Amino acid sequence: MGGFTYSFHPTSLREYDIRGIIGETLGADDAFAIGRCFGTVVARAGGSSVAVGYDGRLSSPMLEEALVNGLMACGLKVFRIGCGPTPMLYFAAYHLKADGAVMVTGSHNPPNYNGFKSMIGKKPFFGKDIQMLGAMAAAGDVVPEAKGSFEKVDVSSDYVARMLQDYDGERGLKVVWDPGNGSGGVITERLAATLPGTHVVINAEIDGNFPNHHPDPTVLKNLAQIIAKVKETGSDLGIAFDGDADRIGVVDGEGNMLFGDQLLVVLARDVLKNHPGATIIADVKASQVLFDEVAKAGGTPLMWKTGHSLIKQKMAETGSPLAGEMSGHTFFADKWYGFDDALYSAVRLLGILGRSSESLADMREALPQVLNTPELRFDCSEDRKFEVVKEVAARLAAEGAEVQAVDGVRVLTADGWWLLRASNTQAVLVARAEARTEEGLERLKASLAAQVVASGLKAPDFSGENAGH
Repeated sequence: MGGFTYSFHPTSLREYDIRGIIGETLGADDAFAIGRCFGTVVARAGGSSVAVGYDGRLSSPMLEEALVNGLMACGLKVFRIGCGPTPMLYFAAYHLKADGAVMVTGSHNPPNYNGFKSMIGKKPFFGKDIQMLGAMAAAGDVVPEAKGSFEKVDVSSDYVARMLQDYDGERGLKVVWDPGNGSGGVITERLAATLPGTHVVINAEIDGNFPNHHPDPTVLKNLAQIIAKVKETGSDLGIAFDGDADRIGVVDGEGNMLFGDQLLVVLARDVLKNHPGATIIADVKASQVLFDEVAKAGGTPLMWKTGHSLIKQKMAETGSPLAGEMSGHTFFADKWYGFDDALYSAVRLLGILGRSSESLADMREALPQVLNTPELRFDCSEDRKFEVVKEVAARLAAEGAEVQAVDGVRVLTADGWWLLRASNTQAVLVARAEARTEEGLERLKASLAAQVVASGLKAPDFSGENAGH
């Protein structure tokens, strides 16, 4: 083969992962090239093994095979753990002491999408690392071709057993689970069958067509089925996962959705009992209520940039035992490995509720009530999105506004706050606002809209978007 060179589609190498449309921007050749380049990075760092898993999408087995061939061409040993959730692959990397890991997954994207998430050693592989793969492929900068090997390894029993080890509930609960026909289906069934209590699992069959609903548990309409089932069965709560089970969605016994930041409050209070004063991290989109409640529970709240790789990196830096994002990524380093794992987070949540006299609905209702917009995303070209945020920041500075500039601008006023940031993965700006009163929310939305318009964009459409939480 000798002169290996390859050019990826310019849209496929993203900030946190590699992603594309099968047959258009992503295919078997890309998967092989990723294996060849990522394998080179591992080999040059002195590594000899990589763990590989794949999700339930129809294109995943084909991509996995090409990826494995690329890794083996670097002389590496590949542990093939088969179809399962992304966090099971992360677990396998620790459990098998692999030097790297690659998951073939389209996460919660439409069925015709797919992609790759990676880690090297114990760290996420993202940002400049991913761009480096593109440069290596274009230059043919890979280790000489060699003959590697693979071994099929089933870590599922070890993974389930390790999660159950940290279950600490005193009573079983009635729970409805919805893995959304994603790759967490089989593991969800096994977990539910072993936990105490009464469990109903819907949409457990792994089906890359996602016949029942789109596998994104942070969008209310995708929870309609689980909410109906929770009410019908009189269950204590419902737990839903995204397509590769690294993001969680939760509904209480009354059928109300808990937002990612509300769930984090429940988890943080428990973790802080054993780690007083610990740093709890959440992304800039989280409610002020979360940061206030963490402080009230004796923790040190830290607002950080949105993005699972960035949060993992910050956790390692600060020694934080727990972090979360509005998107439903929840990261436990308390007793666990610090990666985002929706299944493990579910086990910990059931432990908390199984030791509490309060229901999840009680806990949600006791939180300070605020009004907010959901996450609004509006188009803004790649070359303008970061510039617009800079322009807004400059105008706000000139006005003397109180701004948190961790990731975009989060503006604090007497009414509450509004946020504007550039998405790392799409040509969009993301906005959100939160206030204690309707009038306050209207003022915040007007202020946000005025800034967007001042930078030459159309004001975001807030119509009918208010959601209390």
